[in-house]
Amino acid sequence: MERNTFLIIKRLNFYILAAAVMLTSCSKMMDIDSEMVEFQDDNSLQSSTDSVYSVMGIIFKMQAIADRTVLLGELRGDLTTTTASASADLKAIASFDINNQKNVYNQVSDYYAVINNCNYFLANINTNLVKNGRRVFESEYAVVKAFRAWTYLQLAQIYGAVPLVTEPVLNEDAAQAAMKQTPQNITAICNYFIDDLKPYVDTKLPAYGQINNLTSEKFFIPVRVLLGDLCLWANRYQEAAQYYHDYLSLRTSPVPTGKAHAYWYDGNTKDFRSLTSSISYRTRDDECLCYIPMEDNEFYGIKSDLNDIFNSTDVNQQFAKVMPTAQLRDLSSKLDYCVVITNDLDEPIDTMYAPKEKIQRKEYWGDLRFGTVYDNTIYAKERFSRVSNEIQTVDKFRGDGVTLYRTNMVYLRYAEALNRAGYPQSAFAVLKYGLYPATVAKQIDSLEVASAGTLITFDVDNFTVNNTQGIHSRGCGSAECDTLYKIPALANRADTLDCVEDMIVNEMALEGAFEGYRYYDLMRVALRRNDPAYLAAPISRRSGEEDGALKSLLLNQKNWYLPLP
Repeated sequence: MERNTFLIIKRLNFYILAAAVMLTSCSKMMDIDSEMVEFQDDNSLQSSTDSVYSVMGIIFKMQAIADRTVLLGELRGDLTTTTASASADLKAIASFDINNQKNVYNQVSDYYAVINNCNYFLANINTNLVKNGRRVFESEYAVVKAFRAWTYLQLAQIYGAVPLVTEPVLNEDAAQAAMKQTPQNITAICNYFIDDLKPYVDTKLPAYGQINNLTSEKFFIPVRVLLGDLCLWANRYQEAAQYYHDYLSLRTSPVPTGKAHAYWYDGNTKDFRSLTSSISYRTRDDECLCYIPMEDNEFYGIKSDLNDIFNSTDVNQQFAKVMPTAQLRDLSSKLDYCVVITNDLDEPIDTMYAPKEKIQRKEYWGDLRFGTVYDNTIYAKERFSRVSNEIQTVDKFRGDGVTLYRTNMVYLRYAEALNRAGYPQSAFAVLKYGLYPATVAKQIDSLEVASAGTLITFDVDNFTVNNTQGIHSRGCGSAECDTLYKIPALANRADTLDCVEDMIVNEMALEGAFEGYRYYDLMRVALRRNDPAYLAAPISRRSGEEDGALKSLLLNQKNWYLPLP
């Protein structure tokens, strides 16, 4: 579709989606614009054109929550902090001081706008229409169910407990009644939507082709991955591991880890100076599984501000708004980069670890992923310049979309689920070796292989040493040969599970830094262990030293969530 078609879709959505606009009123969270309600009787969503327009309209509504999906998950974690140039709203997020309901990032009605659009679609689409033996709108129905479930998961993570509204709200009385429902916590939300999505796990997602030069297939959330997330939050680990596994290993569309990694240009000559990388985190790359498409010009709709928040750009006069913390630098530098030394026949003869004290740029110490995506250069400052002389680059953002799911982050959640399901060797193998038939046979004992069964079964042709690696190798070289990277001997099984989980969470930090996952990863484990300090302690050490007041604040679980209007 070309740009003019994109605009037509937007205009038609004004008439098709009866609950598209929500304004501030006494109900705060959900309001209905009267001009929209009067169109409801004219839109029964009977045609394929209507369904396409409506699905795209929901995606346009998701643009309003795209940036904050990253910012609320990143700025409240321990890996980033705001700079002096950040807006008051950004600073309020980072300091957990969002009592002011006017904060631009605390607009719960934007989430319910997406949900109400989904509810209207699901209530009005003609699900009985059949053509050539197939339900015409089955794909769109599954897509919208996934959009709704994903949006509710965001709400539960952000606000702790929210009203569960599954019918379209088309007038003020209905809005008031909906908001008076007893709020549901994240476990209840997840359990509801697990049942709601299960019937659509094998439904093929739509294929609308290229829209604005973007691959529309990646606009849609993979149902199996979302079910894995819902089960993970609901502590249903066996099911979570199975959903992740089945998505990654599907014979018709397998998703191996790939071999992309950051590395020293020539480790064999011990020349640890020149860093290069085959990793790319951008929206259009193969590793991106799903994203919310954004506009490249504000004239057409909502444009992502993430690049201008995390990077020095002309828009912000080179003043980046967010920067990495000492905590992130510490996590990265503590690790070891291991390289295998080979002879002229390319045969391994030794292993070598990169030094740290002799490497000038500290971003290159230890794990290389941080140094691959982050750069900070200070130039001589002109006396009267209004432009910053400190140029920061975080190479994880582009304007055409906000990534929701990425291959290697899905593998790490799969490892988290495997570990809590009782398979720590398999979980650790995801980190160190990559799971494919040869490593399963060699690195996991027969008892765990037999017990895990289909959870760690991968096709011998689709998953091999040529397309699979341990996630740790993305930044730490030949992790499979690193004798320092291992599960330590521990007193009991519970300690082992906790230890492997800690390793996974650290790996998530290094792999997903700046992408908006960190706060929720810490929250999920803290809830699982009933240990608020698991979240509070690292966040309070952002600067490298403990902030006692912040830690005390976060030891109270009520302060983890944004206030509802």
